[in-house]
Amino acid sequence: MTARKRFPTLLAAGALALTLAGCGDDPEPVAGDPGSEETSEGTPTDEPTEPTEPTSPAETGGTAEMTTVPVYFVGETPQGPKLFREFRKVEADNPLEEAAALMTAGDAADGDYRTLYSGGSLASVEYADGSFVVGLADAGWTKRGQGMSAYDAKLAVQQLVYTLQGVQQERAPVVVQLDGSPTTLFGINTSAGVKEAKQLDVLGLVNVTTPEEGQEVGGKFTAEGVASSFEATVPWQIRQGETVVKEGFATAGGWVDKLYPWQTEVDVSGLEPGEYAFVAMTDDPSGGEGPGPTEDTKTIIVK
Repeated sequence: MTARKRFPTLLAAGALALTLAGCGDDPEPVAGDPGSEETSEGTPTDEPTEPTEPTSPAETGGTAEMTTVPVYFVGETPQGPKLFREFRKVEADNPLEEAAALMTAGDAADGDYRTLYSGGSLASVEYADGSFVVGLADAGWTKRGQGMSAYDAKLAVQQLVYTLQGVQQERAPVVVQLDGSPTTLFGINTSAGVKEAKQLDVLGLVNVTTPEEGQEVGGKFTAEGVASSFEATVPWQIRQGETVVKEGFATAGGWVDKLYPWQTEVDVSGLEPGEYAFVAMTDDPSGGEGPGPTEDTKTIIVK
């Protein structure tokens, strides 16, 4: 992603010590792998959904208990719009509805992210009997809106699927209802339950988990995320404006079939205090002949 930035008024949850499961060696699955069944979108789902890590224990923040959840937003890549994950803190009494509200509102901490939902909100989100049941407030989202492509519609449905599955830690299908009856979402039939599409079809090929947008860093810090990059090489840079002031690379746990975790230590002790951009990207074996690398950019504040 490009380094176009607005400094957010709301930062994501503090640096998370979460295992990025579902991208490397999968733990014992929390729900059965979908096998090679077809989703309601006609997309094979032989990959487990990415976010299979347990959410953080509920924490007390003021008078409300809080919990950390993954929320998926949309960002631009050389392959077109794809999904990127942020970890956010929400009230623990109903994290599914809280996460879905952030997602549909496009309330991302990273200004490079957006949502494919607009002009409305969900009436309800529940998990019961092995399925997510999502209630629409009205018929506004049953059909594609003006200017929404078929691809965008499919990605919008997957934005909801990945978010709910990540929060609940269940690879369960999503059924959307209007007035208690199954309906379409952006023209896509959900009555049979929509499952998660393959990661490489819908996720950005590199995603930074830490540092978070607007995070203060000093000395050395650990950068980490997930990626599917040529030969598992994940180049990174620190930029000030258009100038690259530091660079290196990390090695992910794999790269062919899905996104794998990567981690590296970054030394910023030699940089002047101020605002910079940390950028992780996919390797470009074409030498510039192809569409170019996928990037994910986070503003950092060097102390």
